[in-house]
Amino acid sequence: MNPDFEMRRLLDVMPASGRMATKLVSKPEQRVVVDSTFPMPWVSDRPIWINFDLWDRLSRPQRDLLILRTVSWLTGVKWFRPSLYQGVVLAGVVGGIVELVQGDPVGIIAASGLTAIAGAQIWRANRSTQTELDADEAALRVAQRRGYEEPEAARHLLSAIEAVAEIEGRSLNFIELLRSQNLRSLAGVSPVGVPDRVRQN
Repeated sequence: MNPDFEMRRLLDVMPASGRMATKLVSKPEQRVVVDSTFPMPWVSDRPIWINFDLWDRLSRPQRDLLILRTVSWLTGVKWFRPSLYQGVVLAGVVGGIVELVQGDPVGIIAASGLTAIAGAQIWRANRSTQTELDADEAALRVAQRRGYEEPEAARHLLSAIEAVAEIEGRSLNFIELLRSQNLRSLAGVSPVGVPDRVRQN
């Protein structure tokens, strides 16, 4: 596989927001098919590293859905969006500054604690099972704009998850098993989806 040609093709598959927010990078030395790091709020670069020797073992539809899913996950992590916890973090920071200026140690501790609790909730929301499932479903929506039917796209993403694990010589992890169950439901293969209580974890 020619990495330059494949990267150009993948850029055409990706949504415009994904092309602007992420960068495809060939990394032949990595032992996984595709990799990316969890996007932190202070990091603007969101690279996607691909081992094209391993990538070539996937079918084109599997590659399309896998790149769409990776891009959807990277762009789906939102650190700065209006929410209750964002407001609490802002109030805690402002309150902490005010208390620091006034020299009130109890107020500083209270404001810092409030900020930490709200920040932890934002972190947890961005790392939740729901975020993983949302990324899959966002990828399926983009795939439909690329000519795939939703059940077909779900089957391709499901088979890509299983194929990547096989290529990498490992079993599916817990999140991948949940994602697979959700994709089977979306593909019409299984009537059982992921329960809401599991999605919130």
